[in-house]
Amino acid sequence: MAKLLGNPKMLIAAIALVILFVVGLFGGALGNQFGGGFLGSPLAHIQLAAEPVSASPIFGDFDITNTMVATWIAIVLLGLASWRVSRRVEQVPGRLQNLVEVILEFFLNVAESVAGREKARRFFPLVMTIFLFIVTSNWLGILPGFGTIGRFEPADEVIHHLEVAAHEDGRELDLDGVALSIFEGDGAIALLPFGSVGNVTTAADMAADVGDGERAGLLVPFLRSANTTLNTTLAIAIVAMVSVHWWGLRTLGVFGHLGKYINFREGPIGVFVGLLEGISEIARVISFTFRLFGNIFAGEVLLIAMAFLVPLVGLIPFLGLELFVGLIQAFIFAMLILVFAATATIRHGASEH
Repeated sequence: MAKLLGNPKMLIAAIALVILFVVGLFGGALGNQFGGGFLGSPLAHIQLAAEPVSASPIFGDFDITNTMVATWIAIVLLGLASWRVSRRVEQVPGRLQNLVEVILEFFLNVAESVAGREKARRFFPLVMTIFLFIVTSNWLGILPGFGTIGRFEPADEVIHHLEVAAHEDGRELDLDGVALSIFEGDGAIALLPFGSVGNVTTAADMAADVGDGERAGLLVPFLRSANTTLNTTLAIAIVAMVSVHWWGLRTLGVFGHLGKYINFREGPIGVFVGLLEGISEIARVISFTFRLFGNIFAGEVLLIAMAFLVPLVGLIPFLGLELFVGLIQAFIFAMLILVFAATATIRHGASEH
């Protein structure tokens, strides 16, 4: 405390942080109960499945979802970065080239320490590509505009979809439990502005709560982190494990690789062990899929909740946390692929260094 009081700059910074925290607290959903809420917006609609960015399919029966758009953006950014770096490779690297070389060299050294020099250079392109895609997608998901700008879905469409789902489940839809947001103006595009935290209603009360120049419905975001849908994480997991087994087949041959899973020479124990190995391969795909999806989806929900409760300063620590989690999840995913690939290229009962 004495050090803080003796340093004017630190004292001013601490006071500023406290003021911003109080302003954020009073301006969010908690402060809305006491006449504040000037910084908050309604709690965004959260669902597991990715949402279509258009009300009707664009190509036949094919819907373009918000996670697909985010995936394309990540691919384009990585492609442009790769082109920019490889376009002019200098003997004396600039800052961007130097940064990329440091990252690639670090991962290549890690790969060689796990799988050896020869195998590491075979596995490295796919492992590094998956890492860069995952970390880019994860970090894009915390940018402004993700989850807050999208198309407007009117209340009657929301109620109709929920009624169909309720009828399929054999139950009646409770209109009091259907939460809706109130938007001003008209048009196909909607956003959640500051100070709109109290602009909420239910399907049962919207006739009384919605005034002139307002409309009730939901915002379907145009952008959502690519890894918050099981389709993306499952696709990455399948590509990774198919590649692992392809490397195993190329290194050990068909009988050498499949002999790990179909083994009659060692009797019932060999058959049982092979069966367990086969089940573990399926479990790896499931584990890959749900680990990445669960961590990224939970992080996005956490950010939405904190932006709803305590905007500004209350959100900053969790943004930093999500940057760290996004990096760590990408690193873990890439390292597991590398370990599985190295294991798949070792003969049954043999050991390699």
